[in-house]
Amino acid sequence: MRFVRELTSWLSGGADPDSFPYLPVTAEFHRTGKHFVGKEFLALLDEARAHVAARAAGAGPAEPGPVRLLRDFLDVALDKWDGRYDYRSYLALRLLGLPCGDDGEDGGPVAGRAARRDRDRLLVRLVADALGFELAASAGATDLLPEQRPGPALVAKRHRLGVRAVAPALSRLGLTAGVDDPQPAGAAAALRALAAADRSAAEERALRLSMLPVYLSHDEYLFIRVLQAYECTFAGLADELRATIDALDAGRAAAAAQRLAYARDQLATAAPLFSLLASMQPESFRTFRAYTEGASAIQSRSYKLMESLCRTPEGSRLDSAAYRSVPEVRDRVRAGRPSVDAALQAAVRAGRLAGADRALVERRMREFAAAVLQWRRTHHRLAVRMLGERPGTGYTEGTPYLAEVRAIPVFTAVAADPDPADPSEPSGGCPE
Repeated sequence: MRFVRELTSWLSGGADPDSFPYLPVTAEFHRTGKHFVGKEFLALLDEARAHVAARAAGAGPAEPGPVRLLRDFLDVALDKWDGRYDYRSYLALRLLGLPCGDDGEDGGPVAGRAARRDRDRLLVRLVADALGFELAASAGATDLLPEQRPGPALVAKRHRLGVRAVAPALSRLGLTAGVDDPQPAGAAAALRALAAADRSAAEERALRLSMLPVYLSHDEYLFIRVLQAYECTFAGLADELRATIDALDAGRAAAAAQRLAYARDQLATAAPLFSLLASMQPESFRTFRAYTEGASAIQSRSYKLMESLCRTPEGSRLDSAAYRSVPEVRDRVRAGRPSVDAALQAAVRAGRLAGADRALVERRMREFAAAVLQWRRTHHRLAVRMLGERPGTGYTEGTPYLAEVRAIPVFTAVAADPDPADPSEPSGGCPE
């Protein structure tokens, strides 16, 4: 078998991270699905990881990029082998540069335009890649995930929804040429070409390595990419909320209001991602879901970062499975992590925020809260369609959990605005 031969040759030839045989290794994962990769192969990868760990230890704090990339990839590839498979390893978040739980401080310096641009570019890459897979499968140009292929009408719908989902990001990036093609496949192909031209070789490699489905169902590709896109969105929201807190602490009401408005717009314009995910075939989802036990979006660090930066969760929420699954976030909340809620109240008490400035910030908080509550309601409704009363993966309660938490207040200092119109389509599902 090629992958055994090449991996064995790599191990005996000095185990240079720069020459690791990524292609045959990922091809084997794609041939069977991560859940069914053979033990002999996984044992070889475990041996490779030991070589990488020794090399990393010798490098000290200045770990070379190829070493870090290989270490991160092997940790994702061996999560089931290690018995630590979860949502974050399933989505390969570290390979994409997204928060995954043990990466130091929450965000470092306050994110500015460059960070926003990076988020937009990653979002476009993820969705464009999902549509690129649909194009390739429709044309018979790939044998990846061959089971339960969707029909032409469903594929056209995915093309349309995917292009719509990234339209705001494309506009901000100035990358709109061609995606207005009236033919869904033409617009999707244009998006794929734009994204390919805009990404570096390193970004291309990370994209390829971050796709390790558990089974062979076609729709798992879409599932993974949309969940990664939502992780990207929530990581960006956390950046905006941290900047809001800093602005309130400094008495800069206009800056705080702008950050909240940008966060609201980010979440509202991400609604088509739900519609895209809703195009999954329920039977396909239920097929591959049988092999994702242990991974649940309840383990999403980015979402809990966002939630806890809005306001400090009550003790019962911190003691729930949702926060026990992200202990590093829970620990920082208990250590006194600041929140927008607390920063607003402190600014009012100190006289830094009053009158029209206070009214503006509170209005933006209400608008953002309404967007979050709408997201939760849509999430719950779509999950009901896919899951029904089935328990969630990751040993969670599934839709009853979503029903219970969908109305948790986003802030306590202000109430959310009345419910906005639901921008998502009425069918579909996304399990947490």
